[in-house]
Amino acid sequence: MEYVSTRGGTGAVDFEGALFSGYAPDGGLFMPQHIPSLDRDTLQRWSSLSYPELVEELCSLFIPAKLVPRNVLSELIDKAFSRFRHKNVVHLSRLKDGLNILELWHGVTYAFKDLSLSCTGQFLQYFLEKKQKHVNILVGTSGDTGSSAIESVRGQKNMDIFVLLPKGLCTQIQELQMTTVIEDNVHVFAAHGNSDEIDEPIKELFADVDFAGKYNLMSLNSVNWSRIMVQIAHYFYAYFQCAPSLDTTQLPMVEIVVPTGGGGNITAGCIAQKMGLPIQLVTVVNSNDIIHRTVQHGDFSLAESVKATLASAMDIQEPYNVERILWLLSGSDSRLIKTLMEQFNISKRLKLPEDLHRKLSETLGSCSASDQDIVGAMQRCWEENQYLLCPHSAVAAHFHYSQPHSIPRCCLAPASAAKFQDALLRAGLAPQIPPEISALTAMETRSTPLERGQDWTQVLRGRIEAVAQQW
Repeated sequence: MEYVSTRGGTGAVDFEGALFSGYAPDGGLFMPQHIPSLDRDTLQRWSSLSYPELVEELCSLFIPAKLVPRNVLSELIDKAFSRFRHKNVVHLSRLKDGLNILELWHGVTYAFKDLSLSCTGQFLQYFLEKKQKHVNILVGTSGDTGSSAIESVRGQKNMDIFVLLPKGLCTQIQELQMTTVIEDNVHVFAAHGNSDEIDEPIKELFADVDFAGKYNLMSLNSVNWSRIMVQIAHYFYAYFQCAPSLDTTQLPMVEIVVPTGGGGNITAGCIAQKMGLPIQLVTVVNSNDIIHRTVQHGDFSLAESVKATLASAMDIQEPYNVERILWLLSGSDSRLIKTLMEQFNISKRLKLPEDLHRKLSETLGSCSASDQDIVGAMQRCWEENQYLLCPHSAVAAHFHYSQPHSIPRCCLAPASAAKFQDALLRAGLAPQIPPEISALTAMETRSTPLERGQDWTQVLRGRIEAVAQQW
């Protein structure tokens, strides 16, 4: 199994090469050269597996045993999930009106990104210990990625992590989960800008190939293939939990509704579908609706500005993983993807070719939700079930409540409601705060401000160089 860039300008790399990369050197994103196809017997055999066992089976298809022996892979995944609060790691709540909520948030930071990042952290540590190597990890976060990434590598001697968060645009809890981690290898920057703006200095440093190579830069955002790979398991687990029976002549379909920001999770769903899992996919967004417009009208163009919404982790204008989905649907046509993405990078506007748009709209359904829709879904779910939804999960629930369904449906829940007290209060609901989260407000914090007018790229470059001198 080798990995190629979506833009075709880079030689193939193995899993280790993809793991330690951010963007590919040509600006594209790494994808497996071919997607494994699963037969009915495999699906039936997998249907009784636990979530960690599904992760192991899927990872073994994308990570050759010569790189990570199967027994080692099993140990790494077990260790990755050892800090999760739920005995099953993830949990399906079956609520009234056919609302199935797959809780992906039982990790340390109460967000779904703990699932993929805990595994990715273990994979990194395995290769770094073998190679006696040090890396510098760059992460831009709209809320949950930063804290999950920090928890996956905190205290590790052969990794330093540099996290940029949008000051005032995360919730207080999300910010505190990053700024209260006082470790020598953790460097948090509070930037006075939005999620798309904080991605720019990170892209610039990766584009400086000499600098990126000299300081072993890598990313733990969902540009990293490892995160996408682990997330494929969400779809298999959701399917097996919700499918009525696998003994029918034709395997039943299940619809999976996916709250979407940067597009990593929905990319994993498209890959699961390509592997032969009989699922229908719906990508749901907030008022930052570029993915919805792309699916419905082929219009992959920026709006005038990012809108601040209750579902803040999805306040993203440039969902970079759409490039992976388009590559997949184009039949791996890297020349076409390179042309399209270069056009988008210049003008920030792109009209998809008719054939590609047709394939996209056949693969994905879509919906956008306003803050009013989000509040309404949170209130209804509480009234009917005494169950609190985070605002991102509520975007999926809004779709469920507004769109009738004839097949089983599963809504992915990316975060615990406990992280979004302001949204709960706006919906007139009482937050239920776990003690670990309440304790954050009394803890020491540490971060470096990035002001407007500063050269953020240069500040980041200087900190990386300073840290490297301590080695």
